[in-house]
Order: sequence, then C-alpha cells, then structure tokens
Amino acid sequence: MSQYTQPHQPQQPYAPTQTPGTRPARNGLGISALVLGIIGTVSGLIPFFFWLAGILGLIALILGLAGRGRAKRGEATNKGVTTFGAVLGLVSVILSVVGAVLTFKAVDDVVTDINKAVEDTSASAKPAAGGGAAGGTEGKGETLAAGDSAAYDDGLEVTVGDPASYTADEFAIGHTKGNSAYTVSVVIENKGKEKFDATLVSVDARAGEDGVNAEQIFDGTVGEGFTGTVLPGKKVTAKYAFDVPADAKNLTVEVGPGFEWDASQWDLKL
Repeated sequence: MSQYTQPHQPQQPYAPTQTPGTRPARNGLGISALVLGIIGTVSGLIPFFFWLAGILGLIALILGLAGRGRAKRGEATNKGVTTFGAVLGLVSVILSVVGAVLTFKAVDDVVTDINKAVEDTSASAKPAAGGGAAGGTEGKGETLAAGDSAAYDDGLEVTVGDPASYTADEFAIGHTKGNSAYTVSVVIENKGKEKFDATLVSVDARAGEDGVNAEQIFDGTVGEGFTGTVLPGKKVTAKYAFDVPADAKNLTVEVGPGFEWDASQWDLKL
C-alpha cells in the first residue's frame, strides 16, 4: 500500500519590519525670525517708525531664540538663518530705542521753539529825561508819551519822538489831499547781548479820538523803515510819515519789535 505524502510547503518569509519615516525639518521659526528681523531693521532706519521696529524686532528675537532651540534638538536644519534672524531682531530693538530717544528729543526741541516764539517779551515804561507822561513809574501795558522808551526784558529799548509836520511830494503814496502829514522818528537801541534783527519791526498809527487808521506815507524821503541787524550796544533810527485827518489832535503810534516782543504804544500830541 503506497502512502501518499503531501509535498513540503515552503515557509513564507517574514515581512521586514518597516522603518519609521524621517520627520520633516521644522524651519518655520528661523525663516519668520529672519523676515521680521529684516523688516524691523529697515523700519528702525526710517524716522518715526521706531515703534514698528521695536515690535517686529522683539518678535524676531523671540522666534530666533526658539528656532535655535529646535536646531539644537535636531528638529530644524537652518541654525544659521535662525541665528541671523535673532541678531537682526536685537538690532531692530536697539534701533527702536535710539529712534525713540531722537524722536522725543526732536519733538521736545520743536515744542520749546514754539513756546519761545509764542511767549512775548514784555516791556516796561522808561520816561524821557526830565519826566514825561508816564510820571516816572515803570508799568507794563501803559501808553507812553513822546520821548519815552519801552524797555524790554532782553535789553531792547524803543523810543518814539515828537511828531513833526511834513510836506509829502507830489509822487507820494498814502497821502490824501486835504489831510495833514506828520513824521515820527523811531529809535531802537540794543542794550542786550544778542544781535537784533530790525527787519521785522512794525510801525502803525491811528489818529484822532476815533482812532482812524493813519496810513503810512511813502515817497522819496520817508517810508523805507528799518532794515538790517542792530548789534549789541548799537542803535538805529528810522523816520515814518503818516497821513492824518486835518482836525486830528493826537496820533497813537504802535511799535512792535517782532513776533517775540509785545507791541508798545505812544500817544503823541499834534
């Protein structure tokens, strides 16, 4: 009796164990730090953008340090980029601080200049030799008489003399036929330590009890006014002519040395 023998079945080989896949590098923090660091550094070089440089620089610095930690753990491969981004972040923060200091200083200087320009220099009355309408008192904001001086805090003194009748020539500008013309001498003496720019001096006048505007007369003799600079210890004189109604009994002359000084007034008898 033949015995049936089953053929030998080959043993199935075991499937090899699958190796886990390599994780992708996490380079996002380093790239972000670099981009923000570049933008922050550029912003720090632009005036009044120091605030943006500070914000972006701080974020870039934090992201750069975090990215370096990943690179040390082998989770990222851009250690150089991350380091450069962190450095740029630090530079942005420094530029932000410097920009803030310079901006605040510039604003403070502008405010100081504005306050200095707005703040007027007050004047006190200085009567003429031998007494005057001011009565020997030194008060601020009072009307002066002919020959009196307005003495300012910085050493500037303005003096207006007595009015004198004047005959304008036929080509004069500002003179109306039938009106009277008077000239007034204005003297500016610089007793201060700084030179004085006389080009900004303004001289106006009003005539009579009603304070009618007395128009300034310009001809070949009068009307030029003040020009140039008055050095310390020096004085300068200019003559002005005004058109006055024939029945006017007084002439009020107002002299303003400039934007930084109060204007002073003289009540002159005609």
